[in-house]
Amino acid sequence: MKKIVILYGGNSYEHEISCMSAHNVCKCLKKLKIKFDKIYITKDNKWYFIDNDNKIEILNVVDFLKKYSLVFPVMHGAFGEDGRIQSFLELFNINYLGSSSASSMIAMNKYLTKLIIEKTGIKQIPYLVLNENDKIPHDIIYPVIVKPVNGGSSIGINVAHSDKELKKALKSAFMYDKNIIVEKFINGIDLECGIIKSKKLIAGDIGEIKHLHEFYDYNAKYKEKSKIIIPANIDKNLAKEIKNNSLKIFEALNLNDFARIDYIYDKNNKILYFNEVNTIPGFTDSSMFPMLFMNKKIDFAKLISIILENKKVL
Repeated sequence: MKKIVILYGGNSYEHEISCMSAHNVCKCLKKLKIKFDKIYITKDNKWYFIDNDNKIEILNVVDFLKKYSLVFPVMHGAFGEDGRIQSFLELFNINYLGSSSASSMIAMNKYLTKLIIEKTGIKQIPYLVLNENDKIPHDIIYPVIVKPVNGGSSIGINVAHSDKELKKALKSAFMYDKNIIVEKFINGIDLECGIIKSKKLIAGDIGEIKHLHEFYDYNAKYKEKSKIIIPANIDKNLAKEIKNNSLKIFEALNLNDFARIDYIYDKNNKILYFNEVNTIPGFTDSSMFPMLFMNKKIDFAKLISIILENKKVL
């Protein structure tokens, strides 16, 4: 019996990113000589067992998954990070990697995450939440950044400098969610911290992203080569604050196994703001998450090994 099965694809705007991440994970498992199978989920939610180049449709998903001792959902965005696939697996007592359904749902929802992080005292950017029936406040101070409450990979996110641009940004964001967050736009430094769980929580180096766009959008993440600096060009006290905050956030949201936690640093006012959490960060060639552990002598293979060892699979 093969112990591990990789789930990827799914009905998400991040379907293609999931496929890229899964490809990298599978390549790593081969290198580690760990036996695994792959299940590809189409955008219309059909499940296929991948046997070399053959796709075999799975009609009884539950019975099929129960053959494995561990499911690794390499699925980003909706259905992957929002708690739905986790709820399904929990319902049938199927063991899986990553955070629970409750923690995944909260971390995917930017508004619920903010409510919990407020209790920790960690600074956040001033924001308001709108739905499609709300009137736009007249006292908005531009520029602002508009985000779907649920989502990832910066999909549906835009910066607005005027009422006209705000209406356009809201229209774009409402294509992806019924609830929208409008935040003060901070033209700061994008910083990221990875956390993995071994016998204790391990914080990776702090990564800094330099890009040519107004903010770290989808194109900057996946279509263009943004400059990644690891460790970030920041002072030791700021790096320490980010790591401490990340460990605190990981525990406050009751996360598990791994996560990437993102920040924006306002260098003019010297204020660090928590931005968001990714419970299933990218595992692609260009993803920040695996690179954050390189200086700790944790390469991609070692990273996957640690995650699996924590589940007592290896």
